Amino acid sequence: MDTQRIIALIVFMFSGMLLWEAWNKPQQTQQQKTAAAMTQPADGAPNKGSAAVPSPDTPATTVQVATGSTVAPPVGVPATGKRISVLTDLLSVELDTAGGDVRSVTLLKHPARGDVSKPFRLMQDKAGAYFIAQSGFSGQGLPNHASTWTVEGSSFTLGASDTIEVKFTNLDNPDIAVTKTFVFRRGSYVVEVKHDVKNNSAAPLAPTAYFQFLRDGNPPEGESSGNMFTGVATYTGPAFYTEAKKFQKVDFTSIDKNKQDHVKEATDGWVAMVQHYFVSAWLPKENQKREFFTRKVDDKLYWAGVFAAMPQIAPGATGTQIMPLYIGPQEQEKLKLLAPGLDLVVDYGWLTVLAYPMFTVLSWIDKIVGNWGWTIIIFTILLKLVFFPLNQKAGKSMAHMKHLAPKVEALKARYGDDKMKLNQAMMELYKTEKVNPLGGCLPILIQMPFLIAMYWVLLGAVELRNAPWLGWITDLSLPDPFYVLPVVMGASMIIQTRLNPTPPDPVQAKVMMIMPVVFSVMFFFFPAGLVLYWTMQNILGIAQQWYINKTTAQASPVKAVATKSK
Repeated sequence: MDTQRIIALIVFMFSGMLLWEAWNKPQQTQQQKTAAAMTQPADGAPNKGSAAVPSPDTPATTVQVATGSTVAPPVGVPATGKRISVLTDLLSVELDTAGGDVRSVTLLKHPARGDVSKPFRLMQDKAGAYFIAQSGFSGQGLPNHASTWTVEGSSFTLGASDTIEVKFTNLDNPDIAVTKTFVFRRGSYVVEVKHDVKNNSAAPLAPTAYFQFLRDGNPPEGESSGNMFTGVATYTGPAFYTEAKKFQKVDFTSIDKNKQDHVKEATDGWVAMVQHYFVSAWLPKENQKREFFTRKVDDKLYWAGVFAAMPQIAPGATGTQIMPLYIGPQEQEKLKLLAPGLDLVVDYGWLTVLAYPMFTVLSWIDKIVGNWGWTIIIFTILLKLVFFPLNQKAGKSMAHMKHLAPKVEALKARYGDDKMKLNQAMMELYKTEKVNPLGGCLPILIQMPFLIAMYWVLLGAVELRNAPWLGWITDLSLPDPFYVLPVVMGASMIIQTRLNPTPPDPVQAKVMMIMPVVFSVMFFFFPAGLVLYWTMQNILGIAQQWYINKTTAQASPVKAVATKSK
């Protein structure tokens, strides 16, 4: 196998990976969309006729399911009560007295897709884009997410104080008084959900609280479903982390089939709902027994959550439990400080060992430059300099192969269809000329993990969202609106192909010429930051190969004269 074949194989492997990621994800998403459409009434309201889902005016507490050793919370689409608005410097939140749920969260520092004048809404109880956070207690006599809570006031704003506390109270059971307090702090995406349980009965009480996300299986608003014609697919769904099992994703399709394979019981770890650039996570304290669960609520809704038992509460005493809830962007350095492994929601897969250091360097450069477009360009140049010796070796090998092309053609004409003699003659030629036909392969193979890791870094970095570069590129996480970068990338690939030796096989030669066109069309719909990186790789590769070809051509006549004189 010659160098051109290996290069073609590597390029096809990389493009195949992109196409597989793009093709596999939308198939699952489309199935979920179809299921949702089949169970959604024409008016867009929750399906009250479903046997599995009680209507908002039906007591949901009658529907309970055993999950391990704990009774699961009631099933159902929550009712709507009085809305409580909370405004901080980072979040605009809506709470609901029906269930004491978090029904809407808007991230004020992150613009929406399509309309940057509006902030991005991460949580909402809107049909087709349903995503809320719930909490309550399992067991009789304790309030859950179907209970009604009372609260004084309807609007809370962060003023001179750095903290907002919103207290919900439930007094349905005279023996148990429960207060649920939401604590918001300036400069933080963490909301503390605090439960105070006062035991007014004559017997000890050992309550078990649950904290869960309720979400539909549709793609997030403003995100592509992901295919080669609409963009890159990214993961949306539940995720878990424990020290024993590490990071685990559980897609909605697995929950549909009741084949979810995630940790069930632990004394550490968290549960999250992940989507591109953002994450919401319940973060129990360490060394506290917990039980994780996922469940299909109906044909369009899913649960992911955690049970956390409280210490026994003596008669007349009050027990307290605090559960942090993070709702915000996937900023890796900040996530690392909140909980072990939380930064892994920015999922680089098996290339994390390379991708994370690369992201760290990119972040350091951006702090100096202040523009992610130029940061990508500078980092690409640095990466090229690091691999310059390897690239130079590969380039020289390809340049030598190009100079040998006329002799190879002559051998083909001499031996015709006799493949064995042709291969023997070519091996002799390579040996005489001291050229290794595979000399350009190893350097390229060594660099491939770095190229793929960079791909995942740029795809997952929330810092690129709404980050401008120059002129018409106002968001590096979206495709180039005028397709300038993909066209330049395609042209650079054509030039690169011309600088390399033409494959002796006509079919290979045609494939190598078609690839730039295929890549350009595919990259029309890829984020501009990725296309910018790939284009810079090509431009730098062209400059390096041109220099190598020129110096090799100048050295060749001298070598020929020296050989003749001997």
